[in-house]
Amino acid sequence: MSKFWSPMVKSLVPYVPGEQPKMTNLVKLNTNENPYGPSPKVIEAIQAELNDSLRLYPDPEGEGLRQTIADYHSVKPEQVFLGNGSDEVLAHIFYALFQHGEPILFPDVTYSFYPVYCGLYNIEGTKVPLTDSFEINPDDYKQPNGGVIFPNPNAPTGRYLGLEHVEAILRANSERVVVVDEAYVDFGGESAIKLVDQYPNLLVCQTLSKARSLAGLRVGFAIGHTELIEALNRVKNSFNSYPLDRLAQAGAKAAYEDQEWFQKSCEGVISERERVTKALEDLNFEVLPSKANFVFARHKEKSGESLAKALREQGIIVRHFNKPRISEFLRITIGTPEQNGALISALRLP
Repeated sequence: MSKFWSPMVKSLVPYVPGEQPKMTNLVKLNTNENPYGPSPKVIEAIQAELNDSLRLYPDPEGEGLRQTIADYHSVKPEQVFLGNGSDEVLAHIFYALFQHGEPILFPDVTYSFYPVYCGLYNIEGTKVPLTDSFEINPDDYKQPNGGVIFPNPNAPTGRYLGLEHVEAILRANSERVVVVDEAYVDFGGESAIKLVDQYPNLLVCQTLSKARSLAGLRVGFAIGHTELIEALNRVKNSFNSYPLDRLAQAGAKAAYEDQEWFQKSCEGVISERERVTKALEDLNFEVLPSKANFVFARHKEKSGESLAKALREQGIIVRHFNKPRISEFLRITIGTPEQNGALISALRLP
């Protein structure tokens, strides 16, 4: 049926998400889902929306949720853009803000959706190599470009870039948009949202999938100068003017209103991350410093591919990337104490 395809479709290389296996009784540590469920208040809020109002369209602007997010981050509601997961937000960012006829910059080891969006929108992308220790060097982003994007903490490495270094990148690119993708920032990093009023070229993207345990609802947002947000809204309203349904808006709002649950969840992940890191190091792994809900580790003698296969045979799934520079690494999601214990026990076997 490819004869019916638009020519551009033939050249696309789609993003490949982490495996969602159909098998039961697995220790699933491959997709960075939060091991702790959402706040009970989220469930209550969603249940309250299960009524006759589902026949009506949701609020296209998500005003209530935008106000909640704005209040939380001490910005104005008009500085908040909502999307159906942060991936949709990123798609709109690439289309609205990165088409300037110059290559955009992103790390060579990073979220693999960035080159996918470049292919989708015919944007040239330049991969900027991480350092030998897999860190972002701000000096490497002082070159001509049509925009800059990077995760912070980076994925899949988990390494975090301090805000003083983020500011160095912002100052060096004052005429281009700099997007900081903060999917994992709540697990030990400091958000760049506090800088948006100081730098009109800064756009920060976040998701509720990770720290707030709402991967199944698909809620993401961006915060920045109102002119950047207006550009995103123009694209959204030319594509899908009702991106977030009633249940997603209600659940997301409730998740932000239960700060105690959020803090407890993050603290649980951070505590287990430190325990897993120490255990892996004791088992002869090199583990990169992580501020995410996963660790990126390689064994000093065994290959990443062989370890991933051996773990799978024991019912434990981790993420292995068969890519340059990182083929020996495993990205391991931090699970519950029981799941992490099973991982460590399995790795102790000869």
